[in-house]
Amino acid sequence: MSSLITQHPYRLNCPRLIWAASLLMVIHFCFTAASKAQSKTNLPQDESSSVNFNKDIRPILNRHCTACHGGVKQAADISFVYQSSVVAPDGWIVEPGDPENSLLLERVLSGDGDTRMPPPEHGRALNANEIDLLKRWIEQGAQWESHWAFRKPDRPKLPKVKDATWPKSTLDHFVLAKLELEKIQPAPAADPQRWLRRVTLDITGLPPTIKQRSEFLESLQSCQTDHQIEQAYEKVVDELLSSPAYGERWASVWLDQVRYADSKGLGIDGRRNVWKYRDWVITALNADMPFDQFTLKQLAGDLLPQPTIDDFLATTNQRLTQTNEEGGTDDEEFRVAAVLDRVNTTWQTWQGLTFGCVQCHSHPYDPFRHEEYYQFAAFFNNTADSDLGEDWPVVNVPVATSDYETASRLDNEIQTLTSQIWARENEATRLVKWSSLVGLKAQTNNQTKVATVSQPNHDEFHTVDTVSQNTTIILSAPIPKQMKTLTAIQVNALPMNPDSARIDSEWGFSLSNVTASLRLPDQEEPFAIEFAQVLADEPNPFFDPNDSLKPKSNRGFAAYTRIYHPRRAVLVLKSPIDLPADAELQVSLHHRMMALGAFPLVIRRGHLAITDSDTFGDLKTDKGYSGDRNHLSKLREQRKAIKSVPTPVLKERPEHLSRTQHVFVRGLFLTKDKPVQPATPESFHELTTQTQPNRLDMANWLVSSDNPLTARVAVNRIWARLFGVGIVATEEDFGSSGEPPSHPQLLDHLAIHFQQDLKWNQKRLIKLILLSSTYRQSSSIRSDLLERDPQNRLLARGPRHRLSAEVIRDAALSISGLLSEKSFGPPVHPPIPQGVWKPFQGGDKWKTPDTDSPDRYRRSIYTYTKRSIPFPVFAAFDSPSREVCTPRRLRSNTPLQALMSLNDQTMIECAEAFARKMQESDPETISQLENGFLMATCRRPEADELNILKQLLDSYSPQERSLGWRAVAHVLLNLDEVVSK
Repeated sequence: MSSLITQHPYRLNCPRLIWAASLLMVIHFCFTAASKAQSKTNLPQDESSSVNFNKDIRPILNRHCTACHGGVKQAADISFVYQSSVVAPDGWIVEPGDPENSLLLERVLSGDGDTRMPPPEHGRALNANEIDLLKRWIEQGAQWESHWAFRKPDRPKLPKVKDATWPKSTLDHFVLAKLELEKIQPAPAADPQRWLRRVTLDITGLPPTIKQRSEFLESLQSCQTDHQIEQAYEKVVDELLSSPAYGERWASVWLDQVRYADSKGLGIDGRRNVWKYRDWVITALNADMPFDQFTLKQLAGDLLPQPTIDDFLATTNQRLTQTNEEGGTDDEEFRVAAVLDRVNTTWQTWQGLTFGCVQCHSHPYDPFRHEEYYQFAAFFNNTADSDLGEDWPVVNVPVATSDYETASRLDNEIQTLTSQIWARENEATRLVKWSSLVGLKAQTNNQTKVATVSQPNHDEFHTVDTVSQNTTIILSAPIPKQMKTLTAIQVNALPMNPDSARIDSEWGFSLSNVTASLRLPDQEEPFAIEFAQVLADEPNPFFDPNDSLKPKSNRGFAAYTRIYHPRRAVLVLKSPIDLPADAELQVSLHHRMMALGAFPLVIRRGHLAITDSDTFGDLKTDKGYSGDRNHLSKLREQRKAIKSVPTPVLKERPEHLSRTQHVFVRGLFLTKDKPVQPATPESFHELTTQTQPNRLDMANWLVSSDNPLTARVAVNRIWARLFGVGIVATEEDFGSSGEPPSHPQLLDHLAIHFQQDLKWNQKRLIKLILLSSTYRQSSSIRSDLLERDPQNRLLARGPRHRLSAEVIRDAALSISGLLSEKSFGPPVHPPIPQGVWKPFQGGDKWKTPDTDSPDRYRRSIYTYTKRSIPFPVFAAFDSPSREVCTPRRLRSNTPLQALMSLNDQTMIECAEAFARKMQESDPETISQLENGFLMATCRRPEADELNILKQLLDSYSPQERSLGWRAVAHVLLNLDEVVSK
């Protein structure tokens, strides 16, 4: 440890600091370890003769039965997840009211090892208490209940309490009623300055300044009545909630849920431009966007009417999945993985359920069937994105938010006009009479083999075996004798197996360049055909189909990178060509693109058709059509002039090119079972829509007043951030295998209040909690509850826990005066230890700003997040890698944390700046120390605390005085009181 501490030059001859730091580590470790001595709270159980299924019976079944008779394995066709499989008349092992004739009791009471349940090799026999509960449950009618989390909450009545003066808000009634039931007194109110520090950290992620403290305490001193005191507290909360720092603090909570990172993850883990989404989250939180709209935009903003830049940008939420850019990988495999990750993340984030279990089999404990997982996946399966390095589709998000409105207007005009133009072109293509070519000959320019085959109406070409890079397929066929004029050529590209490709897509193609000519019997040189444009079969392709007319292009008309359906492109001639007798058409299809460095994108099957129709010529001369195209070009030029950042978003594929979702046998995307349509689980409320539901319908289903979980999960997440643990401790699992809520009625009360009364307003919910008596209690550890309720599940004291990684760093920057107030923008690169940054891509540089740059001391929310190389301070203090959804962070306590807070370069610079700040605060040394303590802790030091700091400072000689001040700064910044709430 001492070698680490002395790495910095000013520490080389500083044994007193090493001693102080070592002592600090020991104290920090012991204090935190004591607070975590027990991981479970033994709350007293309410005795009752009535047996409750969820409370008494379901835990027995989950513990002893569902391993063999659950959602995965259903031995003897029995599943204790579903009532219909167990209780008569549908089931056959439990006879309500008749324990003697219930097979369940017969088997658990059996003394024969061959018939006893559970079998001896699977676990112990049920004890007398468990058997008694089962017997009484059957006697009382074997009432089956759905799990509490799947039932829509009802608004509970406020419980009566003995101390009517204690509650300051409705939530206090529920907390106090339970405390009175347990014969426990709530803790006294926290000292105002302690509450101020707590509430400021919770809202803004920053400690209060000396000015904020003095203003609050002065306002309290001037209060004459209790009402005025409450107004003073409320004013503080309102001011903090209106601070831009609120969004910066709470954004990190949300980014954990949606696994936000600035890199793509997996092997290469290259950079990804998604920081505009991070800024969107901060802005939305500061604007107090209602949570239902916050939900709709992120899940389906692209499907809203006339979507804005903000609406598209919100859907970047769903593009934060990992992408595998390694050569030779199958992009379809990882596209499917991304779709399933969106399913799992959506359920974890909004429903707090382990729905991901259902990918491979029905849920072991909760009523979700295997097929329902893929019905839900169908909502996400038709998005246009693939596992591509380019991150398409993207929206060019203006750098300046002031340009959002203009860009949104232009984008909507461009999209509307593009759709109208494409509709006219597509209709013309459909109405034209095409003559398919027969007598087709095919050859290539390289090792790729190609053959032709006759179909009833045309001849087709197809490749044989593998294809090579840079393949050109040369096709030739005689012109049908009835054709006298040539106006357009149609290139039809098909999957090798059109029927199976709809189920298992094939590698697609990119027609990099296409050329054509006419060969005449009496002329040696062919006659080159010139094309005016390429009309594709989709309105918004990734590549411009007209690039196929550029000689050196790699991209053009394409099925990139997979092909599911037959594709079509029309090559319109610049002007009609008269066709002499016996003319032969030659078309060369050039392919230069490789997918993932290993898969040549070549048309592997196709055919040609031609037309002599004047339709396309008439279309070009149509003033309305040409006017629309000219206007579209001008709009695109105007949009291009707005400086923007390409950001990946969600967009739907056209209906005629849509994918079909199948059930995956045992979760493997290669083994597909029957096709399914988009739907939600039967165990939840119905999703009602007049047409086939889409993502927007699904998003509305999530925030419906009938949804039992969305509001509960959102409220619980906020409660957990404020109190250190949720009302439901297992934030990731509200299901049968998760922990039950400590205060069920309180959770339902808050959920309904949040949804119905507050209209999904998160700031108002936070304000309600922060001003409650429950939150305002002193957090001092109570000896009478240390063993009975070590984790404060009864809420008999205020919250007390270590701060999150980001808050620890930001607080140090704020206390020291280094914190930059610069907001938004690309991620920054604060100092990191030498040797940490070793990315797979050599071009991915970590460029640390100079000490005079504000980017060096930005808030932690703006730090570059690379999944494969976590930021050291964040990793040490339990920040997730953001590879998957993380509903809650599990706090740890390790010596590495103290070492990091002492040795990290930023923390060293904070200590140096804090030392200068203390010395500049007052001429007197004692006052300097007092001010430093006050800046760090929001309270004045006790005499013995001040004396210890003075002794530490005086232990340095006058020549070492600057080192002494730095030592004092280090000690203050590393106090448990500073890194904890």
